[in-house]
Amino acid sequence: MKNRWLIALSAIGIHICIGSVYAWSVLTKPIMQAMGFTLKETTWTFSIAILFLGLSAGFLGDYVEKYGPRKSGLTSTCFFGLGMFGTALALHLNSLPLLYLFYGVIGGIGLGTGYITPVSTLVKWFPNNRGFATGLAIMGFGFASLIAGPLMQILVAKYGLVQNFIILGCVYMVIMAASALYLEPPKASNGGPSGINVKSILPDTQFTAKEARKTWQFYALWWIFFTNITCGIGLLAVASPMAQEVVKMTPMAAASMVGIIGLINGLGRIFWSTISDYLGRSTVYVVFFLIQIFAFYALAETSSVFVFQLIVFVIISCYGGGFSCMPAFLSDLFGTKELSAIHGKILTAWGMAGIAGPLLLSWIRETTNSYSITLYFFSACFVVSLIIAGILKWRTSVGVLIEKKHL
Repeated sequence: MKNRWLIALSAIGIHICIGSVYAWSVLTKPIMQAMGFTLKETTWTFSIAILFLGLSAGFLGDYVEKYGPRKSGLTSTCFFGLGMFGTALALHLNSLPLLYLFYGVIGGIGLGTGYITPVSTLVKWFPNNRGFATGLAIMGFGFASLIAGPLMQILVAKYGLVQNFIILGCVYMVIMAASALYLEPPKASNGGPSGINVKSILPDTQFTAKEARKTWQFYALWWIFFTNITCGIGLLAVASPMAQEVVKMTPMAAASMVGIIGLINGLGRIFWSTISDYLGRSTVYVVFFLIQIFAFYALAETSSVFVFQLIVFVIISCYGGGFSCMPAFLSDLFGTKELSAIHGKILTAWGMAGIAGPLLLSWIRETTNSYSITLYFFSACFVVSLIIAGILKWRTSVGVLIEKKHL
């Protein structure tokens, strides 16, 4: 029998590799200078990758369920590796369309498949600590930029942009392939891994993806996930320039703040997901939205550097926690039968939010010449999500659907 902690380590291995997408901003200026691309053209590469992450997770969730974590993990490895090597080719040929194709589309498909691959498996290996288990893996995605960012800077400075992607592509493929080959579901015993007494999985909570999509709870979760990411990723996109403009931070101080944001993003994922095992997922999302209603409003009002940074860090911790708590929340509501497929459908919200957040914030900023209106708008969005989260909490009991309707 395989060790469940090594299963968790394998999941972290995949997520740390694909999570390097969050370090794209490190490469923005070098690519602009070397290739002559504009800022908008370069940043669209990241947006396309996030879009296809969400779309591929939505459409390939059934593939993950059908073929299991090992084959789907290897599929992710091939797509992500091809994306990295193709990006090197695109930069060598100075081709923007090829950059969009390889890093954005092909790499994005690898991202989406790799993101959902270990989740269902981990939940089955840790049935009594689902939040902690999924938080471990998804924490790896959040922390990845802390590792990949400095590593990319070193590789670009020493070997150049093209070689950077070739080297990283080789490293990522080795780590992802080794991780995928170790992944497998547990041999069930009393609803969970052999030798582990499962406390909370009930037979009548096992929904298929098709059944889950016919419930109002599914769409309620999609909306609160979309809102949390839209507002969080919008803030991430402009954290540095907003800090310099609003509270007059120096560029160096703003860059340091962005580095700490990466740390808080990762820590928030494991912290909130672990807390959710004790408080319940619905309660944690209510807390998220209560905090962010006041945080975004206060962010629009403050002129203090310290308060500004403190509020940003709190918001980012909730942003990260929203990612890590969602798979466990879905398993509470719909069971683990087709969790990868259901999670994949929910992740389409991420793809949409990756486009909506930065575009919405930049449009309001350019229209009103102020960040404050956007922050007030985000605060209002969380009021709506708080109401929805409250209804979810009211209509559920200890995170499990009160009734499964005939679907």
